[in-house]
Order: sequence, then structure tokens, then C-alpha cells
Amino acid sequence: MDDSSRRPAVLDQMALALSGLCLLHCLLLPFAVAVLPFLGQFSDDHLHAELLVVVIPVSVVALYLGYRRHNHSGVVVMGMIGLIVLTIGGTVAHSRYGLLADRTLTVIGSVTLAVAHYRNFRLSRMAVRLSSK
Repeated sequence: MDDSSRRPAVLDQMALALSGLCLLHCLLLPFAVAVLPFLGQFSDDHLHAELLVVVIPVSVVALYLGYRRHNHSGVVVMGMIGLIVLTIGGTVAHSRYGLLADRTLTVIGSVTLAVAHYRNFRLSRMAVRLSSK
């Protein structure tokens, strides 16, 4: 496998890791704040907007490169839906509808995006295998 074949896989793996970090952040931070009272001062602060600055470009590039390899538009659509839900959860929902809406949309968006990247990764690997035969 040449270097250009590995690039989409690395981006998908990075995007999967970032989605996982978002999910862990949303699920574990409230627990940490409840268990460790001294962290209570940080409970209103959240990293969603900051994480989106990294998650969005990595995801878009990974999904685009994967699509060029496997031509399954459903993966891209799923990824875009995940990104939109994640963005709404981390921005508008937090300030307008509160913490529950923020967490719910962020978890749904993160899981959707992670599944899309997993499928993108698998389909890309399969396309590389088929093209090398």
C-alpha cells in the first residue's frame, strides 16, 4: 500500500478518535463534576466549540477522500448528518436549550459520525484491496 493509500485511513482513524473524545467528554465530564466537587467551577465551560474546530475539517477531508475511493455517498451523508447534529449540540443547543439538549445532541452526533467514519474506513480498505487485485 503506497503513502497516498494510507492517508484516508489515517484521517478516518483520527476522526474516529476525535469522535470518541467528544463522546467521552460528554459522558464523563458530568460524572467527574459530580464526583469531584472542586471541578464544579468548570461545569458551565465546555469544549464543544473548540473541538469542532478540529473535528469538522478532519471529518470532511476523511469522508471526501474515502468517498473518492469507494463512491458510497451514504457514508458521506451519514457523516454530514453527524457533523450537523454535533455542531448544533455543541453550539446552539447548549446556549439556547440547556445542558440536557447539548449532551443529547452531542452524543447522537458523535456516535453517528463515528459510525460513518468506521464505515468509511472499512469501505476504503475494501476498495484498496479490490483495486490491488
